[in-house]
Amino acid sequence: MIGKATGLPLEAALANGGVAHPALEKPSPLLQRGSAHVEMHGQRKGWGNAPRRGRLGSGGGGLVDLTCKFDVLVVGGGNAALCAAISARRSGASVLVLEAAPRFYRGGNTRHTRNMRCAHDSATETLTGPYTEEEFWDDLLRVTGGHTDEDLARFMIRQSKEMLPWIAAQGVRFQPSLGGTLSLGRTNSFFLGGGRAMLNALYLTAERLGVEVAYDAEVVALEIDAGMFLSATVARGEEHIVVRAATLVAAAGGFEANIEWLKIYWGEAADNFLIRGTPYNRGGLLKTLLDHGVGQVGDPTQCHAVAIDARAPRFDGGIITRLDCVVFGIVVNKHAQRFYDEGEDVWPKRYAIWGRLVAAQPDQIAYIIFDAISLGLFMPSLYPPIEASSIGGLAQKLGLDSDALEQTVRAFNAAVRPGTFDHTTLDDCRTEGLRPPKSHWARPIQTAPFYAYPVRPGITFTYLGTRVNKQARLLMADGKPSSNMFAAGEIMAGNVLGRGYAAGIGMTIGSVFGRIAGGEAAANARN
Repeated sequence: MIGKATGLPLEAALANGGVAHPALEKPSPLLQRGSAHVEMHGQRKGWGNAPRRGRLGSGGGGLVDLTCKFDVLVVGGGNAALCAAISARRSGASVLVLEAAPRFYRGGNTRHTRNMRCAHDSATETLTGPYTEEEFWDDLLRVTGGHTDEDLARFMIRQSKEMLPWIAAQGVRFQPSLGGTLSLGRTNSFFLGGGRAMLNALYLTAERLGVEVAYDAEVVALEIDAGMFLSATVARGEEHIVVRAATLVAAAGGFEANIEWLKIYWGEAADNFLIRGTPYNRGGLLKTLLDHGVGQVGDPTQCHAVAIDARAPRFDGGIITRLDCVVFGIVVNKHAQRFYDEGEDVWPKRYAIWGRLVAAQPDQIAYIIFDAISLGLFMPSLYPPIEASSIGGLAQKLGLDSDALEQTVRAFNAAVRPGTFDHTTLDDCRTEGLRPPKSHWARPIQTAPFYAYPVRPGITFTYLGTRVNKQARLLMADGKPSSNMFAAGEIMAGNVLGRGYAAGIGMTIGSVFGRIAGGEAAANARN
């Protein structure tokens, strides 16, 4: 029954948004759960940190007792999972969050985010103007090429109008967009302190509300009978623990960190992919759900993939390895040949196609070439650009054929037509008679020194996922809704994102469906 599994003063926890209530400023003492008990934040020093049968470390120095049955089990530890956990707890449910990563690396890909895209009717303190539901839909339709569930997508957009105040009520703070961040000041809300600060605020609120969190807790098996979740098996070291709950919320992301799985669809090219986010998103929960008859959605070859610095680490390079300078120059492959229109559309609507474009090139490598005029127009990568006093010298440093690169740059410069350069709009600076063209922001590359960034495909998350309805309830392969399983975030993003991406929409999907999944799961447990 809702609320029976914990003695936390729920009414006090829910008061004042559960964020800064005086009664919650200090960790509560012993939390009762029938005859079992839960230690949080190191309240019982004598127990130590070693896991025991039926207990998992909370990451705060205490232990989470798993011998009882929870109302809502949330698998995952990022934005979607926390929104679900908070929503369920506010609805009166006892909630356990299982995060596969250690505490320091908690949060999945949310750690590397900066903003979220929500519809709103007017300017705010941090947004420069309105962003209507219809404009949001038009943007989504354009980037996906129509590969989206329109009914579900429009529903998400409509619900997104409530998310900014709801997220703020959980302690998350926003700031105006920074210069050089894709010109998103009107459409996207930026987190003060970035994704990690946002996560910390959500975790703090969840813990104050009485949500229990276990880290290093990977779900390795599910017991599901005819679409009904019964239990989850959690691995921690060599120990396996069975956790029972009335409902399940799956929010553990996609399979982008599972290189062998990627190679099933991409072949050996996947060996050259870099994974921008967490190494813990290996798709174990997704595969288990699909194996148990949950409906599948999305193309397994589709993903959010951007061009990132080729010098980045294999995993977890994050936002600081992304390069936003494509529109200011040209992009060539290992043969020094251009292969796509660098100025096709405004960067927030095109940056997420460049990972796939680079993936299709020989050896999955490309080079962004620009000159001194453009150097200060974008946020740089963590790594400095490669510099030379001539195009030929730059080619030598990149290991490219000097004659080929010089010819490519000469042909581009000759095709550029005069115009008024404005990187914030679709300006009239274009090429003529060149294939592929550069439709906007085309300026001759002629002012030394010359610069280049080597780039590879940077995979953020995959679009293969679980099918859901508007209640975030999982749909089985036969189309029938699960009796007690829900999903939110990247694990179900393929319902909205069949292909393509618009900046900040992943966080929107996670927040909207996380909030819904938590509330619906709590109601399901109550009934």
